[in-house]
Amino acid sequence: MTSPEYRIGLGHDRHRLVAGRKLLLGGVEVPFELGLDGHSDADVLLHAITDALLGAAGLGDIGDWFPNTDPQWAGADSTVFLQAALSAVKERGWQVVNLDCTIHAERPKLSPHKAAIKNNVARLLGVLEDQVNVKAKTGEKVGAVGRLEAIDADAVVLLGRSDTAN
Repeated sequence: MTSPEYRIGLGHDRHRLVAGRKLLLGGVEVPFELGLDGHSDADVLLHAITDALLGAAGLGDIGDWFPNTDPQWAGADSTVFLQAALSAVKERGWQVVNLDCTIHAERPKLSPHKAAIKNNVARLLGVLEDQVNVKAKTGEKVGAVGRLEAIDADAVVLLGRSDTAN
């Protein structure tokens, strides 16, 4: 008899907006005059997803795996972080059931980019597009997001596996 087992993981990340950097969200470059500041490429969405994956599998967080004090991660492509977390999750018998994400950005408007971000995240995770949802919210001109100081991202992932023991 097969009984499914599930785990939920929550990820959150925030990076400051600065001039002179690319704005990468979900591995997609979004045209904007500001980009995200960070030790790596600062892809706030991929960082949140990576944290959600690691958390759901009980494997710590992105800072444990890829500390921003380690020079080898300077300027790193955040897809490397996501792929490492996904590989660790799969090695333990888990698979992504679904992922729900929210990007909090006052500007740029993300509606024209959500489909590309969703498609790329699904591709990176090796899942169908309907297993991924990407939402965008403004900061309503309140707080760090509303003042164009930062972009935040949240991610909730559901992992599942089947226990084949009777």
